[in-house]
Amino acid sequence: MERRSLRVHGVVQGVGFRPFVHRLATSLCLGGSVGNDAAGVLIDAVGPPDVLDELQRRVVAEAPRLAVVTGVDVVKVGSAEGAPAAFRIVGSERAGDSVARTALPADVATCDACLAELRDPADRRHRYPFINCTDCGPRLTIIRDLPYDRPATTMAGFPLCPACRAEYDDPANRRYHAEPVACPACGPHLTLLAPDGAVLAEGTDSCLTRVHEALAAGAVVAIKGVGGFHLACTAGDEAAVARLRERKGRADKPFAVMVAGMPVARAVARVSDVEASALQSPAAPIVLLARGGAGGDAGESLVAPAVAPGNPLLGVMLPYSPLHHLLFEPVPGVPSAAPVALVMTSANLTDEPICHRDEDLPRLAMLADLVLTHDRPIEVPVDDSVVRVVAGDVHPVRRSRGYAPLPVRLPVEVAPVLAVGGELKNTCAVAVGRVAWVGQHVGDMEHLATLEAFQRTAVNLQRMYRVAPQVVAVDGHPKYLTRRWALEHHRDLSVEVQHHHAHVAALMAEHGVTRAIGVAFDGTGYGLGDDGAPELWGGEVLVAGFDGFERAAHLCPFPLPGGDAGVRNPCRAAVAALLAAGAQPVGLPCAEACEDVELAVVSRQVERDVGCVPTTSMGRLFDVVSSILGVRHRITYEAQAAIELEALAAAAVPDGPTVLFAVEDGVIDQTPLLLALAEAVRGGTPAGPLALAFHRAVAQAIRDAVAMVVARDPGVAALPVGLTGGVFQNALLTGLARDALEADGRTVLTHRVVPANDGGIALGQAVVAGVARRSYDTAIEGSR
Repeated sequence: MERRSLRVHGVVQGVGFRPFVHRLATSLCLGGSVGNDAAGVLIDAVGPPDVLDELQRRVVAEAPRLAVVTGVDVVKVGSAEGAPAAFRIVGSERAGDSVARTALPADVATCDACLAELRDPADRRHRYPFINCTDCGPRLTIIRDLPYDRPATTMAGFPLCPACRAEYDDPANRRYHAEPVACPACGPHLTLLAPDGAVLAEGTDSCLTRVHEALAAGAVVAIKGVGGFHLACTAGDEAAVARLRERKGRADKPFAVMVAGMPVARAVARVSDVEASALQSPAAPIVLLARGGAGGDAGESLVAPAVAPGNPLLGVMLPYSPLHHLLFEPVPGVPSAAPVALVMTSANLTDEPICHRDEDLPRLAMLADLVLTHDRPIEVPVDDSVVRVVAGDVHPVRRSRGYAPLPVRLPVEVAPVLAVGGELKNTCAVAVGRVAWVGQHVGDMEHLATLEAFQRTAVNLQRMYRVAPQVVAVDGHPKYLTRRWALEHHRDLSVEVQHHHAHVAALMAEHGVTRAIGVAFDGTGYGLGDDGAPELWGGEVLVAGFDGFERAAHLCPFPLPGGDAGVRNPCRAAVAALLAAGAQPVGLPCAEACEDVELAVVSRQVERDVGCVPTTSMGRLFDVVSSILGVRHRITYEAQAAIELEALAAAAVPDGPTVLFAVEDGVIDQTPLLLALAEAVRGGTPAGPLALAFHRAVAQAIRDAVAMVVARDPGVAALPVGLTGGVFQNALLTGLARDALEADGRTVLTHRVVPANDGGIALGQAVVAGVARRSYDTAIEGSR
């Protein structure tokens, strides 16, 4: 007989891991115990060595479906004398601030077993909007501290009734230590409020009856969900959607819709098997789908054009909480019909944090006609995640509910680090050793409220995982609010990580490689030109490791007039880019979209090199081409011009004109491409074939640039090629580029864990800065 201690790391709390270990150990006739502490799950097992080996193997191989085991440390304790003969589950232990922390579990969509009970009139939780078990329900959004036990969650204020307590204490029950467990007798309840806070209804059926009536009448209803409030209206009601846009201050940016089930999803959009799996996964994200489903005219009537104007994609999600499921089902005995498809968007003004507290009612009063709320507090506000399927693979666009803050296993050791991310689509991260934790989506740093939300997230991650950073990673852009915050709070620890190096490093980290040729294409990133002057990078090819990078190739710099004004007005950027390329824009759609004074000012700016920021941004070049082709001249949300250009290209027939970049001497020169496009537009070539020709040209330029880098340094020939940065959210381009590179025998990496956009750079910052600090500490130690 032998006694072993097994320390299991990863997402192993709140996922039914202890009862799983109890059942497994009991079936193997082992003695000992299993319990939680702040660092994970600790197993004390006694038995024959070969049986202990079997336990160790099966703990990983047969872990519960929601568990993510990142490692198992095994120690032979020695004599089995005095160990318990029967295997048992013991209570959780708390640890000091210095102990490494286990991973926080993500929020999980309602499981089939709970849905069956929700719809069963004989069940005591029939139509209870907070039903859950170990396999589903809120996790991150209710956690206040670790270990993940009820007293450390927002459910601490709801004492269990005897029936729930019996389930909670029974290792054979699927609600064993399901921390949010509750029922109508002891748990949270719904309340319907007027905008002024007056109570209009209480209880599930009374509230939902009023909500169904209001939605049918065109009202906007704020609904408190898992991670915050949504604003909901009937998706097919054009007038209701228009009111919602006006109230949120959101002119054109698409809204997501929540539909009653898969048949409705297939009626409003085209859904592949991979997309269907993503929709129905435990994370239940918003999935970007091609519009035009099997429902034909009936399907189109379910989603008004104003939901996603000018966009061929529709963000669709399925109900993921019990309340959502009840929202789409009739109230028993009530004739009013339940909705089929609802706009479901974050309850906030554009670019502000999501409303999630009772104190947010004044903000909600400006946005909604009714407020459906409940008394379960939300500790951590979390937006819905967004994914897109590209060439059969699920790519994250926004990593939040259902995914954050699941751990990322790193290929290298890092010192304790806090990474503050970027300015847009902000996330932050902490890392130590070989594990990083990337927080939920925070948003764009354009308001004080968003900065405060970022600060809460950063502090919360450090507290939860007991990471006392020895280094704080920041972006090099001097105006980023996240950088300013880090310098104010951690000046002595702050280290700059170049924006595009962070993009490439994030991709390497999630794929477990330590060196790559990184193609980093995005809209804006602070860098330095060949003369050492500041530039806006964004069309970069880097040969990178975590310890540094070489800028091996880049897009030819072109002038961006007025900085941010040029971003919001692609017609200005197009005029400037054409002038810089030696072409006259007069008569082209981009020039015609400019007012006379505007055109004259931009021309003078370029001629005199005044008020123009040089940029190598491929994202800005997409804007330029979109305007040259007459697709989009002014934007109201980020990447609008590029999104519409991709849609036009994707619908074009394959046979069309060819345009090319000139790639040589480390420069991807767009001059011949712009001249060819301008000539084709003047000659009457339709925009669609030219949009496709441009996408193909970018893919070919990537292929040529990588070949150029390898020819210059054959030692990098075996490195994988990573495609990263917001431009690679473009499914058409990503597919074309991957095909072109693979035709040359390259291994191609794309994002699966963190977004290609700036929502992923915190991970890259964390690894680069963490490796640098660890190397520094090692060097200092070696010199002593």
